[in-house]
Amino acid sequence: MTIKRMDHVGIVVDDLKAAAAFFAELGMELVGEAPVEGRWVDRIVGLDDVRVEVAFMRTPDGHGQIELTKFHTPVATAAEPNAPANTLGMRRIMFAVEDIEDVLARLQAHGAELAGELDQYKDSHRLCYVRGPAGIIIALSEQIG
Repeated sequence: MTIKRMDHVGIVVDDLKAAAAFFAELGMELVGEAPVEGRWVDRIVGLDDVRVEVAFMRTPDGHGQIELTKFHTPVATAAEPNAPANTLGMRRIMFAVEDIEDVLARLQAHGAELAGELDQYKDSHRLCYVRGPAGIIIALSEQIG
């Protein structure tokens, strides 16, 4: 048996409203919000007394989703804030965009900062890494060739 699809990527955030606004500015659609708690979620995630709020955001093509999660209890922990791109583990999510400079400017208005520089790969793509909510890296790619 093989997997059917990748359902979503989970991102733990400290400010759920700000994170949802950031991804909405990127062009994602809020498809649902809910509080989640109870013994069933404790058993699934392996923590006690879990009480969270979640927001699901969907990409415009309808195929990709992220789950933004704000932990009220137990309080979320951070291993290393603003970890660099070469840190072990999941480091970035890449989005294909149409006008990278416009998207970058709109995200910067939501507190995003370039992790490096906006640059070009051959005659093919313009690319950059942006530090977004909870210090995660959002990669942006604009096809030009």
